[in-house]
Amino acid sequence: MSSSQHNHVKRMLNSDRFKSPSKTIYSDRFIPSRSASKFALFNLSSSKEDGCSCSPYGNALRRALFGPATPDKFESPNIFHFKSETRQSMHSLSHTPFTSHDDHLHGYDYNHKPFKRARKIPPSSFKVLDAPALQDDFYLNLVDWSSSNVLAVALENSVYLWNASSSKVTKLCDLGVGDSVCSVGWAPLGTYLAVGSNSGKVQIWDVSQGKSIRTMEGHRLRVGTLAWSSSLLSSGSRDKNIYQRDIRVQEDFVSKLSGHKSEVCGLKWSYDNRELASGGNDNKLLVWNQNSTQPILKFCDHTAAVKAITWSPHTNGLLASGGGTADRSIRFWSTTTNSQLNCIDTGSQVCNLVWSKNVNELVSTHGYSQNQIMVWKYPTMSKLATLTGHTYRVLYLAISPDGQTIVTGAGDETLRFWNVFPSQKSQNTESEIGASSFGRTIIR
Repeated sequence: MSSSQHNHVKRMLNSDRFKSPSKTIYSDRFIPSRSASKFALFNLSSSKEDGCSCSPYGNALRRALFGPATPDKFESPNIFHFKSETRQSMHSLSHTPFTSHDDHLHGYDYNHKPFKRARKIPPSSFKVLDAPALQDDFYLNLVDWSSSNVLAVALENSVYLWNASSSKVTKLCDLGVGDSVCSVGWAPLGTYLAVGSNSGKVQIWDVSQGKSIRTMEGHRLRVGTLAWSSSLLSSGSRDKNIYQRDIRVQEDFVSKLSGHKSEVCGLKWSYDNRELASGGNDNKLLVWNQNSTQPILKFCDHTAAVKAITWSPHTNGLLASGGGTADRSIRFWSTTTNSQLNCIDTGSQVCNLVWSKNVNELVSTHGYSQNQIMVWKYPTMSKLATLTGHTYRVLYLAISPDGQTIVTGAGDETLRFWNVFPSQKSQNTESEIGASSFGRTIIR
């Protein structure tokens, strides 16, 4: 080895002895200065002589980070070593007062799951239809929305159809001067419309042909509510009776259901078509099956007329009902256990209920005294939105076939459209209502 090579090796082995006067040597190791560290903020000592503070903040922070203290909990120098309780400790941290609001705002929590942002429900209706002579009668059902996206609206003695895709309005029928329309109801496929009249008759209209295909009798007084189950049509009347009508047979009705002691003002079939719920001015909610002529269940807790009825599309046998002015409550029932599950005081007359098929939420419309529309989260029944715009009782309610939009009607002679629910696939999907339908128009 040459002399120059030998000196180079010695310089490398004894670098502290041979420092270049013109070149600074940098190390790859960084030793921080602890003098500027603010250990006192966390009650952590920079040295053993500092001791251990036991302030409430320090104890709470330790419990949040490391769980309950044990004798050797803080003796280990490896305080961030992996243990089975690490995930649990971080979960508990997200529920303490020390949680940062910025973490939630940026969409993260300590369970490594994306934080779900609250859905914003527009506070105003996006469209208004003027509906002259829309009746202000709690016991009638004058609006319904078909599966083919056509809205039926009864005005006095006539029925009008509004195509939600094209905004086209057509007049379907006129019952004449001596009669008036008290209820409308679309068949499931959207091809037939049932029309209940003040005279007690029920007409079936073929909408595609624009003509009545049959008229069925039986009721002695007005028919205020209708409900379809496949080819079976149920009609409720002021004469206290419910008639079951099979439009495939010649007879006007196949059975008569007697159980209410006053006007029948609400009817709804369950989604599996096994049970029919009926509400009456006798403050009763009754449940029938397909073959019964007497109610199989009776719920008698309401203290006012029961018009608002809806079945859950998410849970079999889950039923909701709303009471009138003297009651003001929404009650939930299980028809499988014959029991009441919950009761919510809404503060005003409950006129209608509809359960979303896209999410587990409900809409209720109200009358005296606030005339509002409310969106509820089930089962917590927390309010997601309170919508206002009508100046009279919100007596009529229907939901679009895509489940995103509701239409409400009131005695102020307007129909208002609201974007309330998300779509089944994406919350950003637009409703099926055509763009040309936005704004304010007249139904006739």
